Amino acid sequence: MSSSSFSSSVADWVRRTKQTMEDVVHLSSERLAEAVVAGTPEPNGALAASFQASGSSMPVMRAAVSTGDGFDAGAFSQAILGIPFGGSIYMGFTAPYAAKVEYGVNSRNGYGMVRLAAQRWPDIVEQAATETK
Repeated sequence: MSSSSFSSSVADWVRRTKQTMEDVVHLSSERLAEAVVAGTPEPNGALAASFQASGSSMPVMRAAVSTGDGFDAGAFSQAILGIPFGGSIYMGFTAPYAAKVEYGVNSRNGYGMVRLAAQRWPDIVEQAATETK
């Protein structure tokens, strides 16, 4: 095998490996978002619709929240696909009452949708890696 052929093979392997890692990050992020939304009291409600992603900063809370038709997985996927590999993916609710639903209020227990989904992160990544292979 010539050195240029070997170099070409290594370069191709590196390219494929980087693409696989990026695919695992994106799929894992999508699955984490799906787990958070599934844990909301109304997965098709306004709170779920307010769950968003960004590559530059945490999504900003807004006083007026769209009633929406629930979580927009397509828009979420588009948002994270634009984030370069190695960049940060910020996820969060824009509904101002999200923390009350997460942690509870007035002696009512919270749903813990973010915390419970975050606990599943290692399993989510492992499953995404298996699926991406």
